[in-house]
Parts: sequence; C-alpha cells; structure tokens
Amino acid sequence: MLTKKRILITGSNGLLGQKLVALLSRNTGIHTIATAVGKNRLPFSDGYEYHELDVTDASMVDDVMSRTLPDIVIHTAAMTNVDQCELEKEACWKLNVTAVEYLINACRKYHIFLQHLSTDFVFDGSSGPYNESDLPNPVSFYGWSKYAAEKAVIHANIRWAITRTVLVYGIAFDMSRSNIILWVKKSLQEGKAIKVVTDQFRTPTLAEDLALGCFLIAKKEAEGIFHISGKDFLTPYEMAIMTADYFELDKSLISPTDASSFSQPARRPPRTGFDLTKSRKVLGYEPHTFREGIMLLEKQIVGFSQ
Repeated sequence: MLTKKRILITGSNGLLGQKLVALLSRNTGIHTIATAVGKNRLPFSDGYEYHELDVTDASMVDDVMSRTLPDIVIHTAAMTNVDQCELEKEACWKLNVTAVEYLINACRKYHIFLQHLSTDFVFDGSSGPYNESDLPNPVSFYGWSKYAAEKAVIHANIRWAITRTVLVYGIAFDMSRSNIILWVKKSLQEGKAIKVVTDQFRTPTLAEDLALGCFLIAKKEAEGIFHISGKDFLTPYEMAIMTADYFELDKSLISPTDASSFSQPARRPPRTGFDLTKSRKVLGYEPHTFREGIMLLEKQIVGFSQ
C-alpha cells in the first residue's frame, strides 16, 4: 500500500490556506493537515485534520510538528497588509521572520521539506516583470521582512522552496480582506466613483492558481525559488476597467490617477509582475487569464450568496 504524502499548511484560515486545503483534501494520495491561529474557519471538515497553531510560539510549532510529522510544510501564514507592516514593525517581524525561523528549526529537526510563501514586494519595481534570478531590493518594511525570511530559508541547511507571488485575488469563507475585483464591483454597483492607479504594474494572481502552483512544487518537492502568478501584465486601472466591462457596470465612475495622489505609510514598487518561464518549464504551471479569473470569481460569488 502506498503511503500518503503528509502536507501541513500554516495559515489555513486565510485565502490561500483555504484554497490549498480544498485542493489537497480532494487528492487521495495526500494526507492534509490544516493549521491556523484559533478555531478552524473552513466550512467543511472532510478530507483533512485540523490543529491550532500559532507560528510565533516556538514550543507550539515544535509540538505540532512532532505530533503530525509532515513530509512537507507549506507556510502561508504572514502579515501581508503592507501599511500595517510599516506601522507595526515589531509585530510584522515576529510573524514574517521570527516565525519562519521557528519553522526552519522544526523542519531541520524532523527532516521536513519547507515551502515558504513570499512576494513580488521583495523587488523595488524598477524593472519588472522579474524572474527568479533577479536581485531583491525591497522598498517597504513588509518587503524587507519577506526578504529576510527568504534569506533565512535559503541559508537554513534544510530542503526548501520559495514560492513568490503577486497581488492575489479570490474569495473565501469568512474573508477578512477584499480584493480589487470585489472592491470595484461593489463600488460601481453602489454608484460610487473610484480612483485607480495607472502607474503600477502587476501580474494579478487567482488564488486557485497560486494553490495549484504550491501543490505542483510540493508534489515534486522541487527545490529553489519559483515565481507563481497570473500571466496578464496589468495596471490596477486596467484591472478595474476589465472588471467593469465583465459585470457590465458603469466604467465612467472609474477615473485614472497615479500613486502620488494616495498618502500611504508604505511605498509600493511601481513595476513588478513575474516572468513565469521557469515555473512553466519545471512545474508545468499554466495560470488563468485575468478575465477567466473574474469569470471564476463570479461563479463563486453566486455560490457563496446561496
């Protein structure tokens, strides 16, 4: 009898975490272990086991790893609100760096493959789209925290992968944050005028595509850095117009602006986005288009409202 590959997910209550649990729990060759702070917020309980885990608690990390003994950890838990990270540096560092060091120690001790989620914000945005060999140079504290965690993983003397992604969008249960599609749709339906920037460029990533990319890395235990994102290189303004067009909403309510018109605590890299050549070649990764992502989101919105 084949032994199942044991995969533990941190941050399973989050958007990516929920998508990963849904994807992995349907795979008969995988034993899925979901972990998050507090109670399980997933609306289904079949196909996985759940453990409470605060990754900023070293003894709790060791305890959960020793009891569950996963083959692979996919680490999605993080503080990702860029402005909050700028204002709450200590809390940001604790969750985004110190917690990773605790996981590294446990992975070394129990011989676990660590897949760590990172971000396009490790780059300064002067020359995107980026490939995996481009040199990071963060412009925000969030970016620095994620880059510090990457360096900790790379120098950890364990088996590892780093999965970088860009502007993730999707819908999940008990969502604490919105995303550009839901925000544009809601604003325009309510007749609100919105300003959207034209001087930032991204490759927005459907949460399901990111979950699939993580799974492909885990399945192969592929080592190294991988860029996993959408394929369309767009400005937020273009994303907003495409969303309005798709839902047949009044796009005259959308006005173009630039980043200088917003006063935000943290700087944003102007031009990121990813070159997906390596992930396509090594993993066979192929993401949806942005329009396909909107279509999928529409179906999910209908399902969530029933």
